[in-house]
Amino acid sequence: MTNPTLESTPTTLARPRRVERLVVGRPTRDGAGVKLTRVLTQDLQLRLDPFLMLDAFGTDNADDYIAGFPDHPHRGFETVTYMIAGRMRHRDSAGHEGLLENGGVQWMTAGRGIIHSELPEQQEGRMEGFQLWLNLPAKDKMVPAGYRDIPAAEIPHWRAPGVDVAVIAGVAGSGAGVVAGAVQREHTEPVYLDIHLEPGARFEQALPPGHHGFVYVYRGKAQVGDTPVPSQRMAVLAQDAAADGVVVQAGAEATRALLIAGRPLREPIAQYGPFVMNSQAQIIEAVEDFRAGRLG
Repeated sequence: MTNPTLESTPTTLARPRRVERLVVGRPTRDGAGVKLTRVLTQDLQLRLDPFLMLDAFGTDNADDYIAGFPDHPHRGFETVTYMIAGRMRHRDSAGHEGLLENGGVQWMTAGRGIIHSELPEQQEGRMEGFQLWLNLPAKDKMVPAGYRDIPAAEIPHWRAPGVDVAVIAGVAGSGAGVVAGAVQREHTEPVYLDIHLEPGARFEQALPPGHHGFVYVYRGKAQVGDTPVPSQRMAVLAQDAAADGVVVQAGAEATRALLIAGRPLREPIAQYGPFVMNSQAQIIEAVEDFRAGRLG
């Protein structure tokens, strides 16, 4: 039953996007055996450019996460790790160190190269979160590496009756009262929102028509446009030059979902494991630099 107090939430979008398709993630293991679900896989990289990968992890079994992600390299893109529950310590070859905790975000620009580790700082309890890979434009792939650790208290929120949105990147809302997120990026213009909806609540988000985007429901069930989206499903948003945003509505239970969108780079993508460049020659160079100790 819809909460009647939510009916006052204004409708501002003229033509919301429809859902092009639903995607089921692939169970896999990464790092030293961490159990996770790969939601955005390599075959979707061109369709969802500038996003390269989305992993979801969530388990109460320490055996599924305790080994973590020992030292490993990256070059050519950004990683965004969002921790819903748990504690993860990261260290890198440049001497940076930080602790990622409940509700916090680590935004890493790998640039020309970094070697880092991400290891749990807990022996039991729930570990849950997401890691998103965001591509860098060709001109920025060899910038110096860097980190930004963003604790939960520093992430802005957009709120309305029955709606609470953590605004990790971009802006949230449409019309008056738009809230700017913790991170902004000029070239890819990413929007990264964690949307919390009470039963029956509705959230509208304006999006540029050229942005690629998707909604990943990770608690409850949602309706995106006219399409029901069950838990643990990614709804790829259709491209429509006349569309002005997306509508996400909860059903009879509380719902949580990620809305992620960005401006496509439309550049060649060459990937070899943790290296994402624009050509095979650049990939070979990255591997050689890693083997020679020049990466980080």
